[in-house]
Amino acid sequence: MSQPTLSDRNSASLRLQQLEGRSEFVQRHIGPSPAEIGRMLEALGYASLEELIDRAIPRSIRSRRPLELPPGRPEAETLEELRGLASRNQVARSFIGMGYSNTHVPAVLQRNILENPGFYTAYTPYQAEISQGRLEALLNFQTMITDLTGMEIANASLLDEATAAAEAMSMCHALQSRQGRSRFAVSTDCHPQTLEVVRARARPLGIEVEEVEPGGWAFEGSCFGILLQYPTTTGGIEDYRTLVEEAHADGVLVTVAADLLSLVLLTPPGEFGADVVVGSSQRFGVPLGYGGPHAAFFATREAHKRLIPGRMVGVSKDSRGNPALRLALQTREQHIRREKATSNICTAQVLLAVLAASYAVYHGPEGLRRIARRVHRLTCILAEGLREIGIEPAHPHFFDTLHVRLPAGEADALIERAARQRINLRRLPDGVGVSLDETTTRADIEQLWGLFADGQPAVSVESLDERAQPALPAGLRRTSPFLTHPVFHRHHSETEMLRYLNRLQEKDLSLTLSPRWHRKLQRRDVRCSGPYPRDQTTKR
Repeated sequence: MSQPTLSDRNSASLRLQQLEGRSEFVQRHIGPSPAEIGRMLEALGYASLEELIDRAIPRSIRSRRPLELPPGRPEAETLEELRGLASRNQVARSFIGMGYSNTHVPAVLQRNILENPGFYTAYTPYQAEISQGRLEALLNFQTMITDLTGMEIANASLLDEATAAAEAMSMCHALQSRQGRSRFAVSTDCHPQTLEVVRARARPLGIEVEEVEPGGWAFEGSCFGILLQYPTTTGGIEDYRTLVEEAHADGVLVTVAADLLSLVLLTPPGEFGADVVVGSSQRFGVPLGYGGPHAAFFATREAHKRLIPGRMVGVSKDSRGNPALRLALQTREQHIRREKATSNICTAQVLLAVLAASYAVYHGPEGLRRIARRVHRLTCILAEGLREIGIEPAHPHFFDTLHVRLPAGEADALIERAARQRINLRRLPDGVGVSLDETTTRADIEQLWGLFADGQPAVSVESLDERAQPALPAGLRRTSPFLTHPVFHRHHSETEMLRYLNRLQEKDLSLTLSPRWHRKLQRRDVRCSGPYPRDQTTKR
């Protein structure tokens, strides 16, 4: 009997590898088959992929040695190992805040957006005009943001709140460039991660970042803009109206980083003169995801639209005169301006912006008011209970966050007690911070009281519910309407929301529909429809 040849042994090894599933992931997920690669190389006139790479990619930017990668493993085996690693995570209840909040993800949104390949496979609408469903959802997002912030226009999302604040600094600097101003003042009451990103982005632009303590504002001719947090990072609600007037009198532009849910109850920054409003839409139904990033928003005045970062969806007409949506503005995009693009980061979080907008559609204005009032009510009850045990919160006015001043030793002991009960509190230089959210329960409040009292407090949520007073400033309570468009009033049942999302998906391009859309385009059979107003281009 003849001995097996090397090619025979290789074939046997390949067959075993295929049976073990080691090449299954590659076959299922990574592009064309070897036969298809051969046909493409033949059409291009190359004998191998290596020859094609040699011609297409300069040697100066290629690695001179192969990647040091371990052998491939079966997908099921890898997933099992990842599940084992994930099971070692210690999940704690977080009350840290700083722009990150727990939130309830409605099941109809989780199933039909986050877990729906019709939405998640088309992460960003580069082929915008044949992504009408996604553009309509982003138009909802823009409308939600302009309504809640009181501004005139908004973009279709950014990477995260800190990045949006840095983009606001860049835009304000560009608007003031002819005046030779180079100083940007930021309040120390801003979130620390925002301050870090703003500092980092300012260095290559030659911008001097000055941190200003509350009450220490003094404008000079070199200052082109300021950044404020509303409410502050430690929870206080400041009345910025006089400060904004003084800034504008000196030609200084004002950016406000705002909590989106708080704007349901608080006067929006656009109504007290802000030039730019930024923030995160994370608490509108977007899971924390171990820190993000999450879809940020960027709203400003109509006069600044040519400098707004990212993209804006606008209402137009198709070739047959039907209402249709398009990307009306994307002047800073890499694929539009190439090397002249003014932003080299991800300029949108489309999937999460769609989720946040759909959260607002599902709840509507009354639902959002109920959520915001409940969060604020629980915070007021928590504050009243702390007073009962002899602890006075630092700020008289707040929305969902309390700043509790404590000596260093007591604060450290409190943090340790909380950690033992799987609770995360924010350590501040002069105490601790506690932030509540949509998922906070009565049991959470009583557990927090127990931590501060180092035992079982003699109070309950029920006993303090009637006594606790609202802590919003009387002069900053919202009176203007928001989310008035019919889309925010039609889909409050799970069935109606399901149907609406399905209609959006059917008008969209994704990996689930690409071949069918291609055939429709060939037949010139694509139509766009929807009840869009014709007198507005960037919101409903």
